[in-house]
Amino acid sequence: MLTMILIVLGLVAFEVISSIDNAVINAEVLSTMSAKARRWFLIWGLLIAVFLIRGILPWLIIWAVNPSLGPIEALTATFSNDPHVKESIEMAAPILLAGGGIFLVFLFLHWLFLEEKHFGLPRFEKFFVRNGVWFFATVSVVLTAVVWFALKQNTMMAFGAIVGSSAFFITHGFKQNAEEAEKNLSKQHLSDMSKILYLEVIDATFSIDGVLGAFAFTLSVPLILFGNGIGAFVVRELTIGNIERVKKYIYLKNGAMYSVLFLGAIMLTDAFGIHVPQWVSPLATFSAIGYFFWKSKKALKTAV
Repeated sequence: MLTMILIVLGLVAFEVISSIDNAVINAEVLSTMSAKARRWFLIWGLLIAVFLIRGILPWLIIWAVNPSLGPIEALTATFSNDPHVKESIEMAAPILLAGGGIFLVFLFLHWLFLEEKHFGLPRFEKFFVRNGVWFFATVSVVLTAVVWFALKQNTMMAFGAIVGSSAFFITHGFKQNAEEAEKNLSKQHLSDMSKILYLEVIDATFSIDGVLGAFAFTLSVPLILFGNGIGAFVVRELTIGNIERVKKYIYLKNGAMYSVLFLGAIMLTDAFGIHVPQWVSPLATFSAIGYFFWKSKKALKTAV
């Protein structure tokens, strides 16, 4: 029970911090909408975000890597006492973990090399920003190494790593397009319904990071749904009235990205058969986010 509580708290923290960029875009677009449309998005949009995206996506992923399971077994797999179900999950887990791990490591490396940021670890982060041209070479080498070692162990695990890299570049393209579209949205005379549909598509794209990262905590779909659902609710609350305050904590994004690196590394380690205790993922998340929250608070006091 203690482990489950720790997992859920870790999922909530990771979902909230990794969704800050999404919340900022939501807040900017919502400010151009009517009060009625804002209420609709914040209430019904929350149900869509939790049940249709953060609920269905992990269930579909588990089912996709375990096609022998039925839809109900895929949902309740980690709570099942059926030896066949447990064996199926254990056999398919490396495929999922390799794909999710590669996705998260690529996500961190892109942020480290190419994205604008407040330098939380100045010497370390500035070095990589100055050498941003090496991003594509670095991820290519990482993918090649993972696939090479995976082929010796499990060919489907190697395929999972390739799928993870493809998912990263596809979702990254959608995110870049979304950020550019958000800048020009105020210049376009779109209806509130168009803006709501736009926000739902953006939320679906940004939610992939949180869903894949959740598998570093647990393979239990109900736990992922519960933890990510609470996190999505907290993000909506931040969007309503506290996003400007959150943006003042300038290093929170750093904390989110370093936790992404830790979770990606844990997933890859697990994929290759080196067991990592379940409490390590929440502990790594709390440590990374906690350190950069403290650093942000310190910077805020200095600025005042």
